[in-house]
Amino acid sequence: MQGLVYKSSAMQRIVDMAIQVAQSDVSVLITGANGSGKEKIADIIHANSRLRDQPLIKVNAGALPSELIEAELFGAEAGAYTGSNKQRIGRFEAADGGTLFLDEIGNLPLSGQMKLLRVLQTGEFERLGSVQTQKVSVRVISATNADLMQDIAQGRFREDLYYRLNVIELNLPALAQRADDIIPLTNHFLPQRELSVM
Repeated sequence: MQGLVYKSSAMQRIVDMAIQVAQSDVSVLITGANGSGKEKIADIIHANSRLRDQPLIKVNAGALPSELIEAELFGAEAGAYTGSNKQRIGRFEAADGGTLFLDEIGNLPLSGQMKLLRVLQTGEFERLGSVQTQKVSVRVISATNADLMQDIAQGRFREDLYYRLNVIELNLPALAQRADDIIPLTNHFLPQRELSVM
């Protein structure tokens, strides 16, 4: 199942929900601790959707410097920022007609959040340094290990964007809550020595 290793009924429930959610085009927010399998759940949603033959583009907002996130998402014209000497296609353009997976969405700066909200509402955006409006049709799946409600309360995350991203939430239980998955995961990552329960 898209490389997701599990045995627990808790994870099976999440997988079943992901397959069910895949049938619609609504935005999905996947929450859970680091390493709980959020990206694999996004893969399952895309693979079971009507967009399965279209691109699945992934962006880790947590791995990008804040000044480059907007160029990464929306693209940039040559000269739009220091070091950009040619036009850059953004991830939204690359994902047009398919699915965009935004990992660590809580790390998106407020300026990027505003632009993301506009794309989700209208399908429209401009590349950095451009006045020409682009239009795309993209299904957005996002993921975070942050407490976005707390971030909203502290002014770090837009509430209107949260409700656009979180049409359906899939909350992955931490590994500590699904002990049945520990042995299969250990065997997966240490295949030379099969472990079993004593």
